[in-house]
Amino acid sequence: MNLAPHLPALQVVIPLIAAPLTVLLRRRSVAFTVALLASWAAFGISILLWLQVTHNGTISYAIGSWPAPWGIEYRVDRLNSLLLVLVSGIAALVLPYSRASIESEVPPEQHYLFYTMFVLCLTGLLGISITGDAFNIFVFLEVSSLSAYVLIALGRDRRALFAAYQYLLMGSIGATFLVIGIGLLYLMTGTLNLADMGQRIASVQGTRPILAALAFITVGVSLKLALFPLHQWLPNAYTFAPSAVSAFLAATATKVAVYVLLRFYFTVFGESAVFSKLPMEEMMLLLALAGMFAASTLAIFQTDLKRLFAYSSVAQIGYIILGMSFDSVSGLTASIVHLFNHGVTKGAIFMLLGCVALGTGGTSLARVQGLGKRMPLTSFGIVVGGLSLMGVPGTAGFISKWYLLLAALEKGQWWLVFAIVLSSLLAAAYVWRFVEAAYFREPRKDTENVAAMPWLMSIPTAILVIAIVYFGLDTSFTIGTASEAAASLLGGRS
Repeated sequence: MNLAPHLPALQVVIPLIAAPLTVLLRRRSVAFTVALLASWAAFGISILLWLQVTHNGTISYAIGSWPAPWGIEYRVDRLNSLLLVLVSGIAALVLPYSRASIESEVPPEQHYLFYTMFVLCLTGLLGISITGDAFNIFVFLEVSSLSAYVLIALGRDRRALFAAYQYLLMGSIGATFLVIGIGLLYLMTGTLNLADMGQRIASVQGTRPILAALAFITVGVSLKLALFPLHQWLPNAYTFAPSAVSAFLAATATKVAVYVLLRFYFTVFGESAVFSKLPMEEMMLLLALAGMFAASTLAIFQTDLKRLFAYSSVAQIGYIILGMSFDSVSGLTASIVHLFNHGVTKGAIFMLLGCVALGTGGTSLARVQGLGKRMPLTSFGIVVGGLSLMGVPGTAGFISKWYLLLAALEKGQWWLVFAIVLSSLLAAAYVWRFVEAAYFREPRKDTENVAAMPWLMSIPTAILVIAIVYFGLDTSFTIGTASEAAASLLGGRS
């Protein structure tokens, strides 16, 4: 049987089937094996889909053989093929890492539930990325969100429950706003297919229900992607969740939400309606700059590394939104590339912090004093990730910021060039706090016997650290895909 035509469906179906299997089988070793195989199968399928899109163009897959727009369509183009590779690739690395990391963070009797929630969250994120149906986006968003709430609540610190509850409240508000916006779009266009909706909306563009839909979707998705100042749920969620969960969510969840915003803005509403007829460019620019500077400043004053890098994520999301606000191919290319590169970077950093937590018993700056001597490779990896956040040449983060600078220069906005450089200096300040503690202070006596890292943790983490450098040197995959995706979103504009 030839499975190649059905790869879009298998991308979601395989991890979806794995979820109930892990519950039924219950044994944690078996549940881990099922989840691991599902994640690696999803990663392999995402690579095949990316290759198909590269050689043959956009893929349209009709669920149940009901053609679009009557039936649900899975649609894969240059933009979401890159996102599918990121989400499934991070999952494929975090799952083996989680086998060892959750031993000290999650009770053994809950391990099989952890794997169930993990593959459900993966299913939701992949579904959001691949579906061409607006209501399906909401459904898969709820699947990923509900499982994420449970994953965060599994943290050993009691504050994890509060973090999960806070995320649940704000996430529910965001989902409600999103579904109201989708309902208004359906009311005015009579379709839920995103591509068909984009064509039909032209006849009702500028009407009050459409403007209301744009407002509801913007606020709802902004809550999900933690756009400043709607980011309050993120620091606690990343800080108190199990290390594997922090790594997975930091690398994928907000990036998928950014994709949803891109899809609605450029595929449904249309670039001219969003940026030419409304003051969205100025509003997004303002919020992006506020996030870049405010969140970076807050990160400098944190005493826990997980919380420090959580605030860093809010700032880095600001860079992604800044690229979108330029409304140009260079700006969108920078946003899409930073979406991918920051996912790799932040995934690596939080996996490294999980190694620190296991080795020293915590991630506070006080616990990591002298870490450069106790855990030299782990410390070096965190420094590499920090250099990427700063945008130092030779790292993935430099590529993103370089394209942001080019986009600012294209628009003649010299002051934005200085703003991007200045915000990068703030990133250098909070990264330096780790460097100072790890390399310029004497090790604590209670961290003399640092536990050796299990290979299931060290190998996946090393792969992501190497990827930070690799994607900073070879940009053929990221820039090549992102530039084509940006040109497609902007209607072929160069």
